[in-house]
Amino acid sequence: MRLDDPLVLQRAERARELTLEGLGLQQAGKLDEARGRFMLALAANPADQAALYSIAAVDSALGRDAVALKSADRLTELYPEFALGHFARSQLLSRMGRLPEALAAAERALAIDPALAGAADHRGQVQRALGQAAPAPLPDPVGQLCVEGLNAQHAGGLDEARACFERALALDASNYVALYSLGLIGVNSGDALMARNFLGRAIAAHPDKTAPLVARATALQAQGLFDDALVDLDSAISVDPLCKEAYNNKATLLHTMHRKRDAMLTLQAAYERFPTDEKVLGNLGYLLTEFNEHSQAAQIFTDLLKQQPEYDYAKGLRFYAKLHACDWTNYEDERQEIIADVRAGKRVINPLAFLALSDDPADIRQCAETFGAHKYPASPNPLWRGEKYHHRRKRVAFLSADFREHPVGYLLIGVIEQLDKRQIESIGVMVGPRDGSTLYTRYRNAFDHYWDAADKPSHEIARMLRAFEVDVLIDLSGYTAGTRLEVLAERVAPVQMTYLGYPGTLGLPYVDYLIADRVVIPEESRKYYSEKVLYLPGCYLPRDKIDVPESLTPTKESLGLEKFERVYCAFNHEYKITPSVFREWTDLLNKLPNTAIWMRNHNATSRNNILKCLEQTTGSRDRVIFSVRVPQIGQHLARFRLATAYLDTSPYGGHTTSSDAVAMGCTVHTNPGRSLHSRVASSAMRHKDRFATSADLEEPIFSATVLCSMIKGSNRQTD
Repeated sequence: MRLDDPLVLQRAERARELTLEGLGLQQAGKLDEARGRFMLALAANPADQAALYSIAAVDSALGRDAVALKSADRLTELYPEFALGHFARSQLLSRMGRLPEALAAAERALAIDPALAGAADHRGQVQRALGQAAPAPLPDPVGQLCVEGLNAQHAGGLDEARACFERALALDASNYVALYSLGLIGVNSGDALMARNFLGRAIAAHPDKTAPLVARATALQAQGLFDDALVDLDSAISVDPLCKEAYNNKATLLHTMHRKRDAMLTLQAAYERFPTDEKVLGNLGYLLTEFNEHSQAAQIFTDLLKQQPEYDYAKGLRFYAKLHACDWTNYEDERQEIIADVRAGKRVINPLAFLALSDDPADIRQCAETFGAHKYPASPNPLWRGEKYHHRRKRVAFLSADFREHPVGYLLIGVIEQLDKRQIESIGVMVGPRDGSTLYTRYRNAFDHYWDAADKPSHEIARMLRAFEVDVLIDLSGYTAGTRLEVLAERVAPVQMTYLGYPGTLGLPYVDYLIADRVVIPEESRKYYSEKVLYLPGCYLPRDKIDVPESLTPTKESLGLEKFERVYCAFNHEYKITPSVFREWTDLLNKLPNTAIWMRNHNATSRNNILKCLEQTTGSRDRVIFSVRVPQIGQHLARFRLATAYLDTSPYGGHTTSSDAVAMGCTVHTNPGRSLHSRVASSAMRHKDRFATSADLEEPIFSATVLCSMIKGSNRQTD
């Protein structure tokens, strides 16, 4: 499959669909029907590895060994490093009485994968059938030491394991098991020097092995040596084009380096070779969403769920992809299934996606706690251990991927620029892409210290913050793209907080405070937030007061609105539009002639689905107008003057967009729910004269007084 070859893509997708259907029929015992599906898959893609392997298995089960052997021969011809293919071929040859060939195939399978389940026993059976008695094993002290080391390693006795492997190397300096195992111990313990030493020796002594290359790439990536890690992963793929782990790790690394297109090409190469591999499917589906290929992503996740119904977060990712495509088929059934799984503590959906389908605060906390415990567990070795700091100014660090053209960047810049530098020493830690925008430059100039750490591994960022003796660390990403919550997991500061980027509880034991106001989190709702709630006196959502609308209002004609007397703007993201919300909007159109809904310019799939639903409910496709993106925020704000009112979404309401509407004096129609993410528009309306950066606040946001009281109230440190 290639990005620019739709025909190959279509055939590969069709082969994958047919293979999955065949596997289901095979598991159900319907072998003839399964074989038919596999044959169709091969017609679509004659090199489909899974179909070739499966059709050989079906023919063998039906007693057609000679026919099965032809498929196995073709499989090993196309994929000479596929150990299972050689093993299957050996079993067929053995049953057909072709024992010398069977033995050779078994030897080939074990040469590729010495640990292949059942292969060694099968080889022994063939040898005995040939009258080749297996030689009595000679004493092998090196092998015994390695076995003892592996047993100790699996039991958690790393010191004992290390001693065994080092003794083995004293007897055999190039022993693969000892070198590789010591390298893994280095990787898992964070000892990069040890990892690179032993894995380098394993690579030099055993250039035909891919595992040391993949493991060393992991160690290099942990050190931030991304280019060197890529070299190792490419080498692993060169040694074995069927090394799935290398493809997956390479794609993940490229994504970390913000090389998304290269990551996609890597995953598509993996998908061609392993169309039914769960990890490949999961990674490909996730990346497709970032390319706005939401329908394709949803189909990939559907295929993944057919194979593994409990695959971590796949149900939620499919649901979220469908929301981005405004594909509401089976909406309520899937929604209720996900909610039930969340309540059961299953890894079914990430917290950000869950906000789009629920405003139940208890469920939202449960979802966050399940996800957080899995993805961002607290470090057993916290970096801050109760030391007392005595700084003249409070050192406050802001950690974000969004000090750039981004809603968070747009909202927060005024706050940072207005910090009282007499009392606060600010540190901006940027872990996102550098877009070179005016906003990006303002952030670089606003902080006392600016760290561009996008290419730094999280543990290095954590140690930098600890070495700087930061008093308060404020995370601005939460469970959104680019997050570095693993930094907070190392407990780098006496007080750690979350604010703005993710509108909900993180459910993490090392996050002490969530910054909010009394509208988005009423007093009676505090119990649903694992953090202590720090209440601001005005609106929790800040604004940059430098950004003002252009004085010239665009004409309706220039925006395609000239035919309508009333225009209701609904500029929220497409994934926030639910069937019930869209039904309310179309009911409004049916009641009011000469009226249009004015939306942001969504992705092509969502636009088409919205127009289809619009035609079904109103009989027309021309009463939704999609806006065109404008380059300047002032131009965007000026457009609100043309709107009759702003329509909010539910349960996930607008935040920046609602704030823009309120600031422009636009009437806002919102339905406040029970959780923070569904109440921001209400807060903006309540505090429209008291946004967080207003100069007349009784207690300015992030003042030293507030920060000092938080630190003392945490019972972790006092001055």
